[in-house]
Amino acid sequence: MTDQSKKEIWFITGSQNLYGDEILKEVAKNSQEITIGFCESRHLPVKIVCKPTLKSSEEIITICNEANSSKDCIGIIAWMHTFSPAKMWITGLRILNKPICHLHTQFNAEIPWKTIDMDFMNLNQSAHGDREFGFIMSRMRKKRKIVVGHWQTDGVQMKLGVWSRVVLGWNELQNLKVARIGDNMREVAVTEGDKVEAQIRFGFSVNGYDMSDVEEHINNVTDDELDQVLKEYEEVYVLTPSLKKDGDRRNSLIDAAKIELGLRSFLEKGGFNAFTTTFESLGELKQLPGLAVQRLMADGYGFGAEGDWKTAAMLRAVKVMNIGLEGGTSFMEDYTCHFAPQKSYVLGSHMLEICPSITNSKATCEVHPLGIGGKEDPVRLVFTASEGNSVNISLIDIGNRFRLVVNEVEAVKPTEDLPKLPVARVLWDPKPNLEVAATTWMLAGGAHHTVYSQAITTEYMEDFADIAGIELLVIDENTRIRDFKDRMNANEAYYQLYQHGL
Repeated sequence: MTDQSKKEIWFITGSQNLYGDEILKEVAKNSQEITIGFCESRHLPVKIVCKPTLKSSEEIITICNEANSSKDCIGIIAWMHTFSPAKMWITGLRILNKPICHLHTQFNAEIPWKTIDMDFMNLNQSAHGDREFGFIMSRMRKKRKIVVGHWQTDGVQMKLGVWSRVVLGWNELQNLKVARIGDNMREVAVTEGDKVEAQIRFGFSVNGYDMSDVEEHINNVTDDELDQVLKEYEEVYVLTPSLKKDGDRRNSLIDAAKIELGLRSFLEKGGFNAFTTTFESLGELKQLPGLAVQRLMADGYGFGAEGDWKTAAMLRAVKVMNIGLEGGTSFMEDYTCHFAPQKSYVLGSHMLEICPSITNSKATCEVHPLGIGGKEDPVRLVFTASEGNSVNISLIDIGNRFRLVVNEVEAVKPTEDLPKLPVARVLWDPKPNLEVAATTWMLAGGAHHTVYSQAITTEYMEDFADIAGIELLVIDENTRIRDFKDRMNANEAYYQLYQHGL
């Protein structure tokens, strides 16, 4: 898996030579202190590196070229401590290919009423320096995150933390390899898409493989490897009696363990951090890889069922954003609805492949018939997801562009037990309600597969869409169908102009 610990975000400060050495020394000192504060913050998951104050077009071009070529630099936070004439920034901003966050802050929090003089005013000019910087990025149509407030506050650091996590996810996509094992489920539309355009837009590559490529690794699983993973199953999950040692279905668990080890070996050898499968192309596998996929997702892999490579890539990106946060992230599907007079809900699930990171309870490891795929009964983890606010995310290809659809939901406790449903599941209340949420989701063309996350919020996806330069449609408690239609119509015109550089 990708080592995220070595990644850096560069903190750059704009000024100019007009102010003289003394002020520029103070600017550099203040910038360094802010950087130290960010590095010590519990809200920022990435190392922040302070760069020398930028005072000329040449220095700006140099730092932007260095950022572009650095494997460790994943983004830039820019702040104008003094006034920095924006024409100096044009060439640098034009060549910069890393995400940028514009921080509008000030070294001091409050105006020193009794001592303020022109020396203080010359030094602390962010109020109009950042507006000059903001203008040139708007003039250049440069997408960026803007954070306003004092740098020491939790609010500012939390917003920078959100953006930093999104940048980590974006950086992951730049070199992500997705293994599409078995191609697409036949005749399904939404899981298809333009893989070439996706690589141009997002960076990740998608290539096809046959299940025989995985079977080779399954056949090479050693007894020691098998014993170790079976021991882990027994320690981590509640095994039903039939799967325990000497149980009458123990061989099913052994087969599931071999599939996991083989699939994991295939992914590691190929450098894949995301993958898809389809039950229509399982080769010689004895059972559908349910338990294997669940455990691989729990370890951070992206996954999409039935060949859904867009969801697999997006899941991996969100998993990276999710690192260190409370709550999990999983592949998900809107499976069945609960239309009751008093309240409507959606039951999310899948045949097998739901990540156990979304539950606080100890999952049960079970084996049951599946009734689809024509294979032996597969082993799977069964649990109910934890309650709380979550989001459903769908990345789709609508022909002339990619669209990101987000629905804010609240996971709730099922009103009754589900004794005969042998799969992992989550019951949620979509905002603003099921009727409006489902209507607008379908108007937007949102897929039946989603990335379901308890850890991230809509703000993350807003930042992601800006970095990727793609459309974002949000369905939340304020959504109204008529307004949503108007937004979609306006977007259609906007993105036609955007694609032609107008």
